[in-house]
Amino acid sequence: MGAVKTKRMPRAVREQQMLDAAVEIFGRRGYTAASMDEIAELAGVSKPLVYLYLNSKEDLFTACIRREAKALVEAVRAGVHTGLPADRLLWHGLLAFFAHTAEHPHAWSVLHLQARTHGEPFAAEVAAMRAEIVAFVTGLIAVAARDAHRDPDLPAHEVAGLAEALVGAAESLAAWANATEGVTARQAAATLMNFAWAGLGDLMEGRPWPAPVSDG
Repeated sequence: MGAVKTKRMPRAVREQQMLDAAVEIFGRRGYTAASMDEIAELAGVSKPLVYLYLNSKEDLFTACIRREAKALVEAVRAGVHTGLPADRLLWHGLLAFFAHTAEHPHAWSVLHLQARTHGEPFAAEVAAMRAEIVAFVTGLIAVAARDAHRDPDLPAHEVAGLAEALVGAAESLAAWANATEGVTARQAAATLMNFAWAGLGDLMEGRPWPAPVSDG
C-alpha cells in the first residue's frame, strides 16, 4: 500500500479530522486494540502525520477525551434555559445530555468506558468533566430548592449527594440506551425524570421521605 496522499488544509482543520477518526476507532475498538494505522487510514492521512500533529497514541487519546468532554458539558449547559420551572430545567438538561450521547455514541464510549478503564491520566480527564457536570446539576437543584422549599434551604451536602446520584444514573442510562435498539434520547430522559422527579419534586416541596429511626 502506498503512502496516503493528503490535500493541503489548515492544521487546525486537519487535526480535527484526525480526532474525528480517532474517536470513532477508539470508540469502536477500545484504546488497546485501536491502531494508529487504522486512525490514519480513516482520517485519510499518513501515520507519520498523525504522530507529527499529536505526538503519540496516549496524547491522541487524551486530546479525544478533552475535546469530547468539553463538547458534552457545553451541550448540557446550552440545553438549560433560565426562568423555567424546576422540573423543566432538569428535563431540558437531561434531554440535552441524552441527545448528545445518542448522537455521538463513539465519543460516549470513549468517555464512559475507555477512559475510565485505562488508568491515569485518562481517568483524571473524565473525572474533571464529571465534576463540572455534577457542579452544574448541583446548582440546578439548589436553585430549585430555594424557589420551592417552604422551609430553610436543603443542606449543601444533601444537594451535592442528589446531584451525584442523578449524574450517576444518567451515565448508566445513557450506556444502556446506546446499547439498546429503539431507545430514543427523549425516552431515556423521560425514564430518568419519572424515576427521579417523584422524589425530587416532593423534596422541593418540603416533603422528604422519613427514614425510619429504628433502621439505623
